[in-house]
Amino acid sequence: MADSPATGVATFCPLCVSRCGARASVTGDSFVLSRDPSHPTGHALCVKGKSASDIFSHPDRLAHPMKRTNPKGAVSPGWQRIDWDEALDTVADRLGTLAEAHGAESVVFSSVSPSTSAIVDSVDWIQRLQRAFGSPNLVASMELCGWGRYLASLYTFGAPVPGEYMPHIESAGCILFWGYNPMVSRLSHATATRAALRRGAQLIVIDPREAGFASKADPWLQVRPGTDAALAIAITGVMIERGWFDRPFVRRWTTGPLLVRSDTGRYLRASDLGDTDGSSAFVAWDEVARHPVVVDPVKRGLNVPDHDRLALAGTFEVETNNGHLRCRPVFDLLAEHCRSMPPARAEEITDVAAGEIERAAQVLWEHRPVAFYTWSGLEQHGGTTQIIRAVNVLYALTGSFDAPGGNVLFSPIPSNIVTGAELLEREIWGKALGIQDRPLGPAQFGFVTGEDFYRAALDGLPYRARALVAFGSNLAMAHGDSARGRDALEQLDFHVHLDHFMSPTAEFADIVLPVAGPFECEGLKIGFETSQDAQSHVQLRAPLREPVGESRSDIAIIFDLATRLGLGEHFFGGSVDAGWAYQLAPSGVTLDRLRSEPSGVRLDLETRHRKYAQPGPDGVPQGFGTPSGLVDLYVEAFIDVDEPPLPTFVEPSLSGRSRPELSEEYPLILSCAKSLYFCETQHRQVPSLRRHSPDPRVELHPDVATPRGIVDGQWVEIVTPLARVRARASVDDSLAPGVVFGEHGWFEPCEELDLSGYPPFGAGSANLNLALAQTPSDPISGSSPLRSQMCEIVPLESSTNSFTT
Repeated sequence: MADSPATGVATFCPLCVSRCGARASVTGDSFVLSRDPSHPTGHALCVKGKSASDIFSHPDRLAHPMKRTNPKGAVSPGWQRIDWDEALDTVADRLGTLAEAHGAESVVFSSVSPSTSAIVDSVDWIQRLQRAFGSPNLVASMELCGWGRYLASLYTFGAPVPGEYMPHIESAGCILFWGYNPMVSRLSHATATRAALRRGAQLIVIDPREAGFASKADPWLQVRPGTDAALAIAITGVMIERGWFDRPFVRRWTTGPLLVRSDTGRYLRASDLGDTDGSSAFVAWDEVARHPVVVDPVKRGLNVPDHDRLALAGTFEVETNNGHLRCRPVFDLLAEHCRSMPPARAEEITDVAAGEIERAAQVLWEHRPVAFYTWSGLEQHGGTTQIIRAVNVLYALTGSFDAPGGNVLFSPIPSNIVTGAELLEREIWGKALGIQDRPLGPAQFGFVTGEDFYRAALDGLPYRARALVAFGSNLAMAHGDSARGRDALEQLDFHVHLDHFMSPTAEFADIVLPVAGPFECEGLKIGFETSQDAQSHVQLRAPLREPVGESRSDIAIIFDLATRLGLGEHFFGGSVDAGWAYQLAPSGVTLDRLRSEPSGVRLDLETRHRKYAQPGPDGVPQGFGTPSGLVDLYVEAFIDVDEPPLPTFVEPSLSGRSRPELSEEYPLILSCAKSLYFCETQHRQVPSLRRHSPDPRVELHPDVATPRGIVDGQWVEIVTPLARVRARASVDDSLAPGVVFGEHGWFEPCEELDLSGYPPFGAGSANLNLALAQTPSDPISGSSPLRSQMCEIVPLESSTNSFTT
């Protein structure tokens, strides 16, 4: 009998944040994806998308619910197959019992990052489940992948820049990629950048590696890992010194003119002047009238006829309730602060030539509007918050925010939010792990760090974390200090893990639930982010094949478990369709329409620019979502946590300059980068992917390799004060001589290609995070310094790898 003809289906690939539009050619249980140029993100498709059918038809897929029968720490978990009713009833019973005895906060939820997985289908519903259950604790790796894009920028712009304010690449005069390689992270940005370069846009890339578009950039700044704040401050200083900043924007829409007290370092307030009506308002200096003026926090304006009258420089004697007080404008303090980091000094710190720093400033100014993006290249450092603040302040001076060709908030499809923040009582938010130590960090936004989870599980601080509900998160491999992560998982009273494949983290679970692949179930995507066309697109991804075994979608499991926990009223009586219909209701788009139009529906939406200047319902300009209603160049709240209010460079805590006593034994800088071929710790067992990258690699310069007797392709060990892990040397003369780059996520074997796996812990491991410390972490965000640590590289005696799992 002849094979059935292939069926073409419109879809999108959900395996990473790019969400590339695709066409699927379906034959039986297999399918092949190809790009779909008619989709707003469909101009390219990466190797992972092309291998999607191979990933989800792999024989190692989890197919049935299982329970542990042996104690944790035993050689084998003794997995025993069970049915779904037993599995979910057990989970509901154990979670309910622990919550009753120890409080719902003792149950921690975790999720794999939606940037590097298909969890985007259900991540909002995971948060709803966590909050409806009563736990403030979600470990979503926000401190490693998201803080810099989404949360740190709230302290400057009051909005996620560039997380939600996306680069309008199509109209940008200059594109700035800082610690971001769209070639491996977001192909829709890569294709837009190619088009922009063809029309003549300038490109600046700041990255220690010659990755992605670095070879096409002018300039490419090869910064020493972890010193990006010094670089940003130096560029800002050049721009201020030469007058290369948008003066009207700075005066009207930033805190640049606001006066700061010399005695406390805090803003001068109207109450200091005896103004009781606007006691919390800010104060600026009118250069024409030569007296202070009050900033109205309601009108978000100034009591002057012309903002050009506001001083940006100088020291002023102001008559206050307590006598004369010397005050200076924020912008003057910023300028002085930047003068302490001239290009010559920044060159000594960052290894970027002073001339290149000056050129970068000139390109940014002369080729505005500037569109920028950054990612984990800036987020995985012990000084991440100050790094992001420095970049944000630099960007603010260009005046490109929410302007055509800048970073723009594209008009979203109207929809109902389902993350359930309203379901968690106010006092429970205050119990989030880490919020007492880092009150301005991720915990206040609903995200707890891996470090704080480990401490709660191991040390009972501030209370004992007793259970984990894990949606695909491979904590033991994804976070630094993997051995500590292993120990934390072993200490839990109960752990349920949902995933496509078994992982080192799942091996510690009490119950493992099999999750259907994203092409085996429906998935709703409201808006595709990268352009107005993309953000106007809503699509319900249709299943391309039947689920493997008894696997179920994450969202179906969430709704079923919620019902068994007695939370059905918050989950539409257990109906996923009703939940989706509620999300879609404001858009006017129905599920029936989306199912009849699998290519998706495009709404007629237009981008509104410079929304901060547009009047709200009360006729007052909307301003910014900061305490001042302006772009906060100076963050007063940081003073309360003993952090500098101006962006400040701090030498990486695990560098040779900070730890000279270790520099002889560990003379190299160890960083890491994302692989093109795998979604973080996933998919190395898939032959069509593994053949592109058969072994873990460490990139090093010939000047590092040759004195150590290392040749390209040789097995070596990466040695840090924490552990030794193995990799195959990749000699690359484009790297700075003292910097090496490893890859995290290696443990799976690929039997079809006879390629080894590696133990996640102990001798013979290739788990880079086993050798990387979680601490000292960022004092505000808790971000781990995974990309700027110390190491040595030593050759192994044998050039072959005999370790398997």
